[in-house]
Amino acid sequence: MEAQQKAGEVKKRLDGIIVTGTAEAGKIVVNANANKVVQSIVIDEAFFKDTDKEELEELLVVAINKAMEQAENVSQSEMAAMTQQMFGGLGGLFNK
Repeated sequence: MEAQQKAGEVKKRLDGIIVTGTAEAGKIVVNANANKVVQSIVIDEAFFKDTDKEELEELLVVAINKAMEQAENVSQSEMAAMTQQMFGGLGGLFNK
């Protein structure tokens, strides 16, 4: 029961953490939360006019993947901290 409550708290915290992935020197910016939900995509208007569809699609994938990688890293860190908090006192039992 406590684990479910803690997991819910972590999820809420992750909803509030924004990560960013960029491509083409910041001309494409993807913002997502740490629960891996894309919040926004911003494309520099000048770049948008000067690129073709295929290049834009490729660079969007790059930016989204970077944001998702950052979200995964944050999520893992938060879960590890929660686990440490819950089981930290038991660590000595397993290290003997």
